[in-house]
Amino acid sequence: MSTDDNKLSSEIRSSFGKGAARKLRAAGKVPAVLYGHGTEPQHLTFDAHDVFMLVRRSNAVLDLQIEGSSQLALVKDIQRNPVLQGVQAIEHLDLVIVQRGEKVTVDVPVHLEGESAPGTITNFESTSISIEVEALHIPDSITVSIEGLEEGAHVLAGQVELPKGATLLTDPGALVVGIIVPAAPVLEDEDAAPAEGETAEAEGEGESEESTEGESAE
Repeated sequence: MSTDDNKLSSEIRSSFGKGAARKLRAAGKVPAVLYGHGTEPQHLTFDAHDVFMLVRRSNAVLDLQIEGSSQLALVKDIQRNPVLQGVQAIEHLDLVIVQRGEKVTVDVPVHLEGESAPGTITNFESTSISIEVEALHIPDSITVSIEGLEEGAHVLAGQVELPKGATLLTDPGALVVGIIVPAAPVLEDEDAAPAEGETAEAEGEGESEESTEGESAE
């Protein structure tokens, strides 16, 4: 990954609180906080459109331009408005300082490739895998092939091929994906004859009704 593609101009902000954040967002800005490596948290603002373009991939590492200096930072959390979409949906960023060569812990999305055997369905248990990897070599996703897998086949986290230099942190025995055959639906036959016990019970109920009617007539 080239940090030249992830450069993001920032401004240090001195106003805080919900009211100040609303004003920033109304002006097309996104508030953020940068922390880590024993430093005091820095409160920053970014252009909302620039942020939107750079955080479309998970675990983005940004090259922050802060008052003439450069600082690498991993996007740790993105707060989004559930009602809005696009640029306006991003409300706040949590960023953590990283250094070149430093390894970080991230959850990487799992991407399934191929199709299992005909008649089977895929039971997707883990949509992401936790790994430790160098900050500048975080993969966009981890590919798991299910091509031709038969019923009963499964892929565990420990069987997934990781990028070079990455270390698995998820339990190796955790199920990532399993292949099953859907159970056939049970169809009720409306014309089927009732069981012997059910017939006797129905007849008994009929006799009881007739007896009750007779007593009423008397």
